[in-house]
Amino acid sequence: MKYWSCLFLMLHALMFSQTEQTINSGNSKLHYRTFGEGKPMLIINGGPGMNSNGFTYIAEALSKYHYQTITYDQRGTGKSQVEALNTKTITMDLMVQDIENLRTHLEIDQWAILGHSFGGILASYYALKHPEHVDRLIMSSSGGINMDFTSYVYSRQRANLTEIQKDSLAYFEKKQNNGDTSFEIRKGRAKYLAFAYVFDKSKAPIIAERLLQFSPEINTLVIQNLFKLKYDCSKKFKDFTKPVLIFQGENDIITVETAMEIEKAFPNSKLVLMKNCGHYGWLDAPEVYFSNIKSFLNS
Repeated sequence: MKYWSCLFLMLHALMFSQTEQTINSGNSKLHYRTFGEGKPMLIINGGPGMNSNGFTYIAEALSKYHYQTITYDQRGTGKSQVEALNTKTITMDLMVQDIENLRTHLEIDQWAILGHSFGGILASYYALKHPEHVDRLIMSSSGGINMDFTSYVYSRQRANLTEIQKDSLAYFEKKQNNGDTSFEIRKGRAKYLAFAYVFDKSKAPIIAERLLQFSPEINTLVIQNLFKLKYDCSKKFKDFTKPVLIFQGENDIITVETAMEIEKAFPNSKLVLMKNCGHYGWLDAPEVYFSNIKSFLNS
């Protein structure tokens, strides 16, 4: 039984993952994977400070729509390495340049881009710098087009937790703040924080596993750089006419108002609100999520 299980997993991987490669990108080694064949679509995962492993499922699913989907590890995460983590190696402009280097390497003129959470912020910043290379955008539970989300996301997380979950999370966070960064403490924190991100709480273990991959150091460096840049694209896309699809869960840690700001910023955009849905549309509202993406890509 174990043999056949392993064989199935190998065949599944070969069926979808066609390329896995690491390329040079300035002072970084950039690792990427491709799935399927067809028009190119880049998938930018959330974080910042997380690898792309949790987005293999999305890449495989969307490749069935006759797209070659591409995931990559953002610099300093996963298999994308930098010599050191500091303000000179982790910046938004370097992350945009990584995307451009990947596009050039793959010999792509224009690609669709799906950005989830922080990935939506990075996607919009890339679109601002290189609009000529964007065919269409999908903003999935995006952090937004300015820094407003930083003022409320902590309280939104806590509001999505029960009192017991909040107390348990506080216990593990206090341990971490006092210097205990052991795996068991990080695992406990991830277990309870994960409940804030999904409406269907049975899906929380999936997110908990994802949160264990989080790099606080990279996260801090990126957020600091966003503030340094005074990141605000609210009024910078008036001439961007490419189609934009925006997904927002009504129970997300990101507010509906933030999604409406994104819709207002892009002239050719459509906002899809998902009921009984947290931060991950493909987990809480898969039918709405995938049917809208399929229609959007075929339009």
